[in-house]
Order: sequence, then C-alpha cells, then structure tokens
Amino acid sequence: MERKGFLTVVTIIVLVCAVTLGGAASVSAQVAGTTTIAISAEQMKLVALGWSAKKQIMGKPVYNDADEKIGTVDDLIITPDQSVSYAIIGVGGFIGLGKRNVAIPVGMLKQDNGKLVLPGATKDAVKAMPKFEYAM
Repeated sequence: MERKGFLTVVTIIVLVCAVTLGGAASVSAQVAGTTTIAISAEQMKLVALGWSAKKQIMGKPVYNDADEKIGTVDDLIITPDQSVSYAIIGVGGFIGLGKRNVAIPVGMLKQDNGKLVLPGATKDAVKAMPKFEYAM
C-alpha cells in the first residue's frame, strides 16, 4: 500500500474516532454508570469493516529507505479537531533502555510492502530530533 492507501487508512482511523467521540442514535452502549453513547447501525458497519491502529500501526517498526529500523510506533496523536496528526516514534536505546520519543507527522510515513517507512530518514537524523514529551 502506498501513501494514498495509507492516508485512506488514517482517514478510517479518524472516522472511527469521530464515531467513538460522538455519533447518531440507533445502537447504544452503556458506559460508566448511566451515560449512554449511541451510534447508528451504518456507523457500526464502518467500525466493523474498519482498520485497527492497534493491529496495523501501534508497536510496529519504522524503517528508512535503506531498510534500517529507525524506531517503533508508540502512539498516535489525535488533535482537538479529531485528526491524526503525529506518530510518536520511540528511537534509540537498546532493549528499551535509553529510548526516547520523537513526533513525526503522519503524512511523512508511507507503507511499503507491509512496512512503515520514513523516506529520507537516517537513524542519526531521527535521534537528533527534539524529544517529544506529553503535556501534563
């Protein structure tokens, strides 16, 4: 799948998030006490046919053009306008020690033969990026 396919997948993630955060009434689920979240049967079909970030991106290695592993996808950031904007990539370290996170715009990542690729990246360039830290 190339960039166009990857962006389609990202669009599906955004749709799933939008459905989760607020939808139309048809199918309801009980959540934490008496709060009810409702989504339509049509929206449920989209979810059932959708794409899983957990299975297809989270924890997956990211490679450069030279097929060198440069990091692992640790998180996806969804901005307040509900768009997926950055992938948080864990870089450096050995067996989890010394690893740090950097933020990579999702649009820069491509899928190539089932691998996530950050074209033009080098290990040193990614390690030199500013460290990403979550807001408190």
